[in-house]
Amino acid sequence: MSTVNATDHSIGSFLLVRAKAYADLIKIRLSALVTFSAVFGYILGDRGIGFGWTGFLGLALGGFLISGASGAANEIMERDLDRLMKRTQNRPLPLNIISLQEAYWFTVVVALVGVGLLWVFTNPLTTWLGILSMVLYVFVYTPLKRVGPIAVFVGAIPGAMPPLLGWTAATGAISHEALIIFGIQFIWQFPHFWAIAWVSDEDYKRAGFKLLPSGGGQDLNTAIQIMIYTLFLLPLGLLPSYFGLTGINSGIVATICGVLFLAQTFSLMRDCSRKSALKIMFGSFLYLPIVQIAYLLDKMP
Repeated sequence: MSTVNATDHSIGSFLLVRAKAYADLIKIRLSALVTFSAVFGYILGDRGIGFGWTGFLGLALGGFLISGASGAANEIMERDLDRLMKRTQNRPLPLNIISLQEAYWFTVVVALVGVGLLWVFTNPLTTWLGILSMVLYVFVYTPLKRVGPIAVFVGAIPGAMPPLLGWTAATGAISHEALIIFGIQFIWQFPHFWAIAWVSDEDYKRAGFKLLPSGGGQDLNTAIQIMIYTLFLLPLGLLPSYFGLTGINSGIVATICGVLFLAQTFSLMRDCSRKSALKIMFGSFLYLPIVQIAYLLDKMP
């Protein structure tokens, strides 16, 4: 009996390890955040008499899988570089928990299922935008990371695509409202990416990643650029209220969050320290979901 229990325990442990490895491969936390932004766009764009649950669920699951496939493809392409960095050396491919062939097949299947769900349950526009996002992230942004900071601009496009996908899934069109919520997330990417690149600079240099602006220096010029892009979020955050997409309350919340986010950049300009960059990084993680939730709660009928 004890032998059977030990065998069952071993099988259970093995399956748990494998499940965690596949979850890590698709960057499950990042994919969940991406899905949240897509869902935000869908709810904000939905103005029908009855909520479109079919499109909503298709978008959520399809978007999650496309994001997961993009993350997995990124890990496949950067598997040798991941071994060089402390923050990524425990990923499943560097540790050989998952074979390269398994990772390829898994990524292809997840991508195809994700695209299929978008095609069946949303509309062609949303599907093609999802494919474009995946292609830009995997085949353009990923190799550009070793070329220069232009990678951040390119990466900001697929990074800002989720709310746009949500809007088009709900409405079937790209309108000025869709471009507003895309623009907010697009500009947000710059202080977000650069703060991460500043904090992870030592690791990134091991892999040859060149994401910081101004020649890649952790200096005042880079800090000023982070401040400028954060400053742009103040007027952008008011646009949903100005165009009647939401009420004034969310505009106030977006302004307060933008001011607090901006204040963190002044600290970085003053001391150019890793600690200040870390605060901006965490501030960026808080800013976007808080503002998006405020927009949803303040959505105009």
